[in-house]
Amino acid sequence: MQDGMDARIKADFAELTTAAAQGLLDHWADTPRGRLALLIALDQFPRSLWRDTPAAFAQDCKANLLVLEGVENGHFETLQPWEKVFFIIALGHCEGPDHLARMDLIDKLTEESIIPNLPPQLAFSADQLRGQHAKVRKNIETFGRHPHRNPIYGRVSTPEEEAYIAAGDFPHVHGPPDGS
Repeated sequence: MQDGMDARIKADFAELTTAAAQGLLDHWADTPRGRLALLIALDQFPRSLWRDTPAAFAQDCKANLLVLEGVENGHFETLQPWEKVFFIIALGHCEGPDHLARMDLIDKLTEESIIPNLPPQLAFSADQLRGQHAKVRKNIETFGRHPHRNPIYGRVSTPEEEAYIAAGDFPHVHGPPDGS
């Protein structure tokens, strides 16, 4: 990530991220903010700690289930708007057959619970959130997956995916695809 965040996450959160991936922190999901912290440890930190390896995405299904359970049990609704953004982001990251349905849920929760409750100083975030989400949705509608992960997973890309990868405009990756 930009500005050295990968290095900082590796230095400060490697042990915590590994513990979360091993299920040692599952009890954090007992409270709303604990669940949020666990989601960050399972969905955000692995992308820095294990960047460009399948391990970066290995916890996506678990994080996805934690989000869905947290929406169902009321944890999501108790959080502040900016916390809710990080709470539901895993729904867009996790590839799978129900990906578009989860994107619909993100739309619904964003428009009903997050954006209307953003404080005025964060109102600019609504447009950023909508724009980012629109890019993810378009990829899922077009490809059914995140094509920029194909090389990491060893998946064969379609010609359309190859063109997308060459363009380098990935919703979850900042900067050009060569990392410079």
